[in-house]
Amino acid sequence: MVNIINFKNVSFGYEDKTVLENVNFNVNQGDYIGIIGPNGSGKTTLLKLIINEINPTKGKIKILNKDIQNFNNWEKIGYVNQKSNSFTSSFPATVTEVVAMDLAPKIGLFKRIKKKHLEEVYKVLKLVGIYEFKDRLIGSLSGGQQQKVFICRALMRHPKILILDEPTVGIDLNGQKEFYEILKKLNEKLNLTIVIVSHDLFIVKEEVKKIAVIKDKNIKVIDNIDDNVTKNTLLDLFEM
Repeated sequence: MVNIINFKNVSFGYEDKTVLENVNFNVNQGDYIGIIGPNGSGKTTLLKLIINEINPTKGKIKILNKDIQNFNNWEKIGYVNQKSNSFTSSFPATVTEVVAMDLAPKIGLFKRIKKKHLEEVYKVLKLVGIYEFKDRLIGSLSGGQQQKVFICRALMRHPKILILDEPTVGIDLNGQKEFYEILKKLNEKLNLTIVIVSHDLFIVKEEVKKIAVIKDKNIKVIDNIDDNVTKNTLLDLFEM
């Protein structure tokens, strides 16, 4: 399998507090991996290291087989955070306009969206199942619908990896179910590598292929297949 994220002996800390210590962590092409752990265990810190928002205090990180410090192909990394679904009802942009924002380098700043670009946007909206909302104001959508829009926006650059930081916070159970169905579809049909942080270990257990548990400044990865991973297994891991 092709390794596309690689942590080798990575540590990170804030001033005198170590958050992650000597972490070795790999993600392969096509993985669908859920990152779980107690509050404050370092889940979001791990994602920030992957997207190069912060730098490790020790160790090396490679993205798509390149040292992260030399990596410049960031359009291949899609990112959706937990605060994306925060538009008010008065925000003056339609779903189509929000998704098309990531096409600015192709379209040009302040230029009208061309037909070929609209077709790209509509293709992604149909893939994610929200084409019917294309002309709706983004702020008029529910939190779950807004998160789908931001998945569409992340997909516009044809990423190799989609990273999501607790994207279902504030979304009802039906919305969460629909959201995870979309992620499964993207992983299986597009072979899109997905890394998702969640606070709900039991929902993650039902959805992902691998589970990465962060505890005591390190990570343990287990395959989530053939029902070998039970709720008790996860609870035991939290006590490891």
